[in-house]
Amino acid sequence: MSVYAKFLLLKIKDTNVTEVVEAGYDVIVNVGYADGSWYLDNLNYDWDDIYNRDPCRSIREDDLCKSRVLGGHGEMWGETVDASNMAATVWPRLASIAEKLWSTKDQTINATAALPRIKAFRCLLNERGIAAAPVLNPEARSAPYSPGSCFDQ
Repeated sequence: MSVYAKFLLLKIKDTNVTEVVEAGYDVIVNVGYADGSWYLDNLNYDWDDIYNRDPCRSIREDDLCKSRVLGGHGEMWGETVDASNMAATVWPRLASIAEKLWSTKDQTINATAALPRIKAFRCLLNERGIAAAPVLNPEARSAPYSPGSCFDQ
């Protein structure tokens, strides 16, 4: 018996993740560059679009998702970002991905219920000197509409 785990990282377009997990492989999911993707530089999608993306949407059985999907990742490419807007581009949208991956499916069904947590996390980041963008903005890194509490922006 091999001491090595059966693990495969797939980065192939149109890969059938269900077939891979049914074959007994553990996977890290990449939801791809599409509507509601986890590409953090895809500025046309708000935090809740990202939050609503189910990393197990293409897997037929919940048990396979729980046992074979080890995680996922958000990606930040450099063609639309530099040091002046990196943190605002990534945060708080990366927090949406983290909560989705680190919580149970039942806990992450409702983006509206997640909003207070995402806002609180954004405030925590700001308090620690990380320039996280306002949660409710039309683009990933828009400035706040007005001064006030980070919970109101």
